[in-house]
Amino acid sequence: MNRSRIQIAKPDIVKLFDELPKKVHKQSELAMILTRDRAFWRLTQSTTTSDFIKFLLTSGKLRRITFPFPKPYSQETRYAWGDVHFSDIVLTLKSHCHFSHYSAVQIHGLTEQIPKTTYINFEQPLASNSTGELSQKSIDMAFRRKARTTSYIAETDDFRVCILNGKNTDYLGVVDNFNPANETNLNGVVGKVRVTNLERTLIDIAVRPVYAGGVHEVLKAYRLAQSALSVNRLAAMLQQLKYIYPFHQAIGFYLERAGYKSTLLDLFRRFRVDFDFYLVHQMKEMEYVKDWRLYVPKGF
Repeated sequence: MNRSRIQIAKPDIVKLFDELPKKVHKQSELAMILTRDRAFWRLTQSTTTSDFIKFLLTSGKLRRITFPFPKPYSQETRYAWGDVHFSDIVLTLKSHCHFSHYSAVQIHGLTEQIPKTTYINFEQPLASNSTGELSQKSIDMAFRRKARTTSYIAETDDFRVCILNGKNTDYLGVVDNFNPANETNLNGVVGKVRVTNLERTLIDIAVRPVYAGGVHEVLKAYRLAQSALSVNRLAAMLQQLKYIYPFHQAIGFYLERAGYKSTLLDLFRRFRVDFDFYLVHQMKEMEYVKDWRLYVPKGF
């Protein structure tokens, strides 16, 4: 590589990247920039994409972030220019992805913990319709087993990122440009993010408490959400999501335990209650809450 030419072009290269609105790039995108501007910068054809990236890493403001997802998933690498926050980098891993579950709880200021895992969700391309009729036997069998969890996780000494492939909901309740309750509460995030709104977040964590720190953290989130939550919107959104399982029983229980008014609980008492249900999978010791026909961990 003719280092003198790229060094001469450095002010123009830095200026270009400084002015680009996009600050997080894939290797292929950096290759396209090199191809497009090679002649303007007077770089030789022998300057490869690898040479270009190495120069930007050592002489510019570029940094490499590698997400070592296990097989069968692909390892992902991103290149961030300048002072880019981790949240902006993570949201480039999947098209239209957003923060969900425990990360959404954190963004909404509904936990006192600092979750070690960042959760992002991208929806399945097509709506999936559940087949077969629900029965007490099928519910019992499903919830005796351990909850299924994703292996789509990248973990390093600096971060742990979990990618969830959620059901297709046309991104119901997902908010673009949401301003976090605490601007430094998500791996240093400052500014606005794409995340599930308050109501969708509380539904998601009731459905999958394993991705929210467990049932105690879910209950805490319901308690801390009281001043901002619209229970009417929560009930309407749950209906729109059309879950086959009766999660309204779990959500009604959380609302009651969190101290919501009886008139608000009535919104969930109006749902049909045809089966006994479970707050979480694979409980070793349980007790039965008759009002919600719900099994919960003993002493919860």
